[in-house]
Amino acid sequence: MSSTVLIGQYMETNSMFHRLDPRTKILCIFIIMLSFLTLETAISYVVSSLFVFGVLFLSNVPLHVFVRGLKPLLFILMFTFLYNVLLTKGTTIWSWSFIEVTWEGLENGMRYVGRIILLVLLASVLTLTTMPLDLARGLEKLLAPLSKLNAPVEQFSLMIVIAIRFIPTILQELDRILLAQKARGYDMSSLSLPKRIYAYIPILIPLLFTTIQRAEQLTYAIDARAYGKGKGRTQYKQLQFQQIDYIAGAIAILFVLTLLLIKLGGL
Repeated sequence: MSSTVLIGQYMETNSMFHRLDPRTKILCIFIIMLSFLTLETAISYVVSSLFVFGVLFLSNVPLHVFVRGLKPLLFILMFTFLYNVLLTKGTTIWSWSFIEVTWEGLENGMRYVGRIILLVLLASVLTLTTMPLDLARGLEKLLAPLSKLNAPVEQFSLMIVIAIRFIPTILQELDRILLAQKARGYDMSSLSLPKRIYAYIPILIPLLFTTIQRAEQLTYAIDARAYGKGKGRTQYKQLQFQQIDYIAGAIAILFVLTLLLIKLGGL
């Protein structure tokens, strides 16, 4: 299960995205993801899909990694699609009893599912091509102006990165618990869906216990290195914008402007 989660994993492929400054990646992906929230027409979705698949190709991460990472989202995608199909009022194209499928519901379902897929794929590129420490430094630099307001910028950045990095770790621990259950002759895959959901409840207790243990060990490790609040600490690797960062920023802005023109033009 942990191998199917995109968020929180890093893959070294020596692509152009790996060479970008983490601040560039954070800012570009943030404004692009915001622009995805305005997608409405088919042309805007086609342009966005081509752009995202171009980003995936340039990241040099195998495509099957992204496809495998979407599997845990199948339930959410199916629920989102069916929710819009069955509960959106409009022109009826099929009905049975109290169930009614409308053309507007199909459009909304496809629109929201496509939007979620684009957002997840783009967000996964950030973590797959950025090391956790670099991501923390990038967040810290971007939020540095807030430190003048006595905001705990360093602690907040470290907390966000640790939370993201813990996602595959927790799922890996869940896999280990499921294998231990299977070794004792208790295979949940043979159970029906309601019983399988109920069977996960006892597993949450050891999973929560091991997660708390890992968090406590991480706390001791941070204290042992005298990290403290992190304020005023020097860094061995200094972040500096390169020419490739300005090119990437210009491309991101150009893409956002393109979506804006498509929306204003009613295409």
